[in-house]
Amino acid sequence: MILIIGIRFLSHWGDSVKKILVTGGAGFIGSHVVDWYIEAGHHVAVVDNLSTGKYENINPQATFYQVDIRSQEDLEKVFQGEKPEVVNHHAAQINLRRSVDEPYYDATINILGSIHLLELCRKYHVEKFIFASTGGAIYGEPEKIPVDESTPARPFSPYGVAKRSIELYLEYYHQVWGLENIVLRYGNVYGPRQDPWGEAGVIAIFCGKILTESPCIIFGDGHKTRDYVSVHDVAHANGLALSSPGGIFNLGTGQETSVLQLIHLLREITQKEILVLHEEERKGEIDRIALSSEKARRVMGWQPQMALREGMEEVYHWFQGGHEP
Repeated sequence: MILIIGIRFLSHWGDSVKKILVTGGAGFIGSHVVDWYIEAGHHVAVVDNLSTGKYENINPQATFYQVDIRSQEDLEKVFQGEKPEVVNHHAAQINLRRSVDEPYYDATINILGSIHLLELCRKYHVEKFIFASTGGAIYGEPEKIPVDESTPARPFSPYGVAKRSIELYLEYYHQVWGLENIVLRYGNVYGPRQDPWGEAGVIAIFCGKILTESPCIIFGDGHKTRDYVSVHDVAHANGLALSSPGGIFNLGTGQETSVLQLIHLLREITQKEILVLHEEERKGEIDRIALSSEKARRVMGWQPQMALREGMEEVYHWFQGGHEP
């Protein structure tokens, strides 16, 4: 069953305006990408099964289809009706921990669901496929930081394995079927609407704990590092991807930030005492990562604009405004 909500919006149709299908467009990152595309004047359709996405995240100027990407029949009806020129693929099982505990379930969405989508792109002659991959989980434990795109992919988790698998499928669909594609390997994305269940959700989780005066849980000693990049910068990259040449691009700041550093910044931002509890480290998580985005700067003209402290202040004030993590 397909639920369709929304009215098509098109300010003016021109050579630069595209018909874009965004999967996962009710989710944290996907909804920001949809907003960016609509503000740029594109016609946008959203596919999301609302398992983790939220209806209130959906831009009212987008056409919404409540569809699971694992349902090829329902998904094909969307392609028949929309005839997208560009597909932006953000729908995913995003919980790294769940991928470790339930690798088969992760694969049904992140691998098989993505293949359903790629087959329909081939069948309906989609011009370009933009894929939301991961830079935080695909490289494993790199020898040199920040990592660039030439660093071998050695994922430690089924989530990272699945993302790398679809990157390889995209090479096949490009070489054999001519589907142009661009892969965006994200660092740990954070910002308003953040879903706390992904690995990058730690900022949202901590903000929620602080506002409810609950302890912040750190797994391990707190020295694990990640590269935190603002969702606003990521949405901008997805906009640039429409006209950028194909390839794989890291999106990050190049800076490592530990969990303990996040706590320190939050203490400064909130001016609160924050209770911290340490628990056992979790399997499948890397120790350190930061991404070099030099290629994205050189080829796409992209570089991050928002500083981490500024972005964390935005997230904290967003939750203060009554939003729940």
